[in-house]
Amino acid sequence: MRVVIASCSVDYSGRLDAHLPLATRLLMVKADGSVLVHSDGGSYKPLNWMSPPCRLTVAEPDDTDAEQGVREVWTVQNAKSDDRLVVRVHEVVADHTVELGVDPGLVKDGVEAHLQKLLAEQIDLLGPGHQLVRREYPTAIGPVDIMAKDPDGASVAVEIKRRGDIDGVEQLTRYLELLNRDPLLAPVQGVFAAQEIKPQARVLATDRGIRCLVLDYDAMRGIDDVESRLF
Repeated sequence: MRVVIASCSVDYSGRLDAHLPLATRLLMVKADGSVLVHSDGGSYKPLNWMSPPCRLTVAEPDDTDAEQGVREVWTVQNAKSDDRLVVRVHEVVADHTVELGVDPGLVKDGVEAHLQKLLAEQIDLLGPGHQLVRREYPTAIGPVDIMAKDPDGASVAVEIKRRGDIDGVEQLTRYLELLNRDPLLAPVQGVFAAQEIKPQARVLATDRGIRCLVLDYDAMRGIDDVESRLF
């Protein structure tokens, strides 16, 4: 990963146009090809970014840019569309490149890991006729909890959480974006499964065409006491 702190301006063109005026920002270039532009606020979300597959080229500024103090022009071109991110670097404060190696992936807590195992064993909870493909389906950005097939043979990616919030929906969205680039899998449906799904997460998931599934942990473990239920 390359991490650069620089005074820069940023222009994005493609499906929409956006401009970030000159300011000091954090530029991240990841091994998977993605480029992200961060400020010192906004939590974990970048101000702008380009997801892989894309290509980064660094060039000398033209006369107009050079007169305005630009030292380098980064052009990040999406490989499958006209989307383009142009970063005009005026001053580099720090520039570090570190080999992070292979990430072992997110280690889930005991409940999430058990929910994954139980849902794989009870895959019909996704709906009649679903079939398990595998658990921990590998992708370039981490493993998908469960990959399955629906009765029509379409691919279904399942993200499992103990408590489902917006971050989990965002995570599944990134997986779906990557998986749908594979012609052997596309179109891939998304299912966001959790013991509890927050209303905001449900709204976001529905807006993105992701189905929500509430999991009854006790029932899946076979310890649900039907006698003690009020309804």
